[in-house]
Amino acid sequence: MYYNGVYHLFYQYNPKGAVWGNIVWAHSVSTDLINWTPLDPTIFPSKPFDKYGCWSGSATVLPGNRPVILYTGIVDQNNTQVQNYAVPANLSDPYLREWVKPDNNPLIVPQAGENKTAFRDPTTAWLGRDGRWRILLGGKRKHRGVAFLYRSRDFLRWTKAKHPLHTAAGTGNWECPDFYPVPKQGSNGLDTSVLGPNVKHVLKVSLDVTRYEYYTLGSYDTDKDRYIPDDTSRDGWNGLRYDYGNFYASKSFFDHSKNRRILWGWANESDTAYDDVTKGWAGIQLIPRVITLDPNGKQLLQWPIPELESLRGENVHLSGQVLKKGDVVEVTGITAAQADVEVTFSFAASSLDLAEQFDPAWKTLDAQDVCGRRGSTVEGGLGPFGLLTLASENLEEYTPVFFRVFKAGYQHVVLMCSDARSSSLMDGLYTPSFAGFVDVDLTDKKLSLRSLIDHSVVESFGARGKTCISSRVYPTLAVSDKAHLYVFNNGTEAVKIETLDAWSMNRPRMN
Repeated sequence: MYYNGVYHLFYQYNPKGAVWGNIVWAHSVSTDLINWTPLDPTIFPSKPFDKYGCWSGSATVLPGNRPVILYTGIVDQNNTQVQNYAVPANLSDPYLREWVKPDNNPLIVPQAGENKTAFRDPTTAWLGRDGRWRILLGGKRKHRGVAFLYRSRDFLRWTKAKHPLHTAAGTGNWECPDFYPVPKQGSNGLDTSVLGPNVKHVLKVSLDVTRYEYYTLGSYDTDKDRYIPDDTSRDGWNGLRYDYGNFYASKSFFDHSKNRRILWGWANESDTAYDDVTKGWAGIQLIPRVITLDPNGKQLLQWPIPELESLRGENVHLSGQVLKKGDVVEVTGITAAQADVEVTFSFAASSLDLAEQFDPAWKTLDAQDVCGRRGSTVEGGLGPFGLLTLASENLEEYTPVFFRVFKAGYQHVVLMCSDARSSSLMDGLYTPSFAGFVDVDLTDKKLSLRSLIDHSVVESFGARGKTCISSRVYPTLAVSDKAHLYVFNNGTEAVKIETLDAWSMNRPRMN
């Protein structure tokens, strides 16, 4: 949350080890979302209503500038889940270091017949026209995912609505729901309580079954307290995702200081628990992203916060270089292990006609499966072309981030991949071929890509944030000053580097 000039990040943390367990709410603060100061944990098990863990939740700033946290407490060894609240002990403390859990907790308990082990992660509250606050809780009924709706006039006494805000069959347990408005025009964000005809609403859920996140765009019927996804948005794992890679348990908030909505996601490790214990930590927060609605109204756009550019150092610029089939060009003069790269590729109109055919059998596959079959070394027509990140000098290791264009009848299908299969010589890693399709107009014969590279993470944004993919990778050769960055083309059709800018990235302050 943003409060009195300070950004507060609360996050799930085990102070006793690098693996899951002993969960508390850690707390860090910042004035710019880049440089952070860690504080003592804010919420930790201490009462009967959270004795076995303090799980996820959200913050809401109430009228009168009064922040409150709602969180899930675990009350027994059976993982019975209840919803609690906490308030600052001292509002004059600019960092809100200490929080109090009043004794009238819990505020919400599972009703008879509900799955009390799938009843968690309260959202930021929004205020309805009737003067009542509303929150969502994630859960399930058998195999149906559910966003339970609760209402309150005083933020203390909560009543469950007769119907959930939204459900979807066959999607399993919904975790970490998020519900917020976005304007139909413009790039500003909106406070969570904004309603009206000029907004769409976003419902995001983290699916426990797939460990990926999915969102829909739709309409919020305030009379019936129901959410209706648009015809172009689908529930479940055939739907839209914030990120088609290692990205989960995200949370957005409204930054009223700059009128924007910011999204933060978590990326876990892709190595073993033994590796986590050895290095002493596990899991990272990815770079905060600004969320806007695509002008087509069918999806969201995401872009790294502009404050990130304050870390940019040495710069390399390329333009006009043509990449023929098999070309690999190194980008030198920067620190390739910690870099920010923006590149725009262009191609001839005739190249679109020579794109490879999209196999009709692939219609039943998701993008990740298609990338697995058509990787960066498989020759195509228009593509694959893109970046080889965290690459060793002789390409024993590299993580390619690339596009491949297909013909499907009179239309084109654009695939974006971040393929970890060649990322490391280490055994025992999870190295998927992450991928997503890009809903982009190719009229201008251009495709853009931005990749944030930081030692064990490659976070990429295709077509100005239409498709985003984050990968966790662990090279053994391409580390520190032994890492290299290349631009490549393995398609028969030439592509041009219209512009490329790459920056070495300095370290933020974390103390």
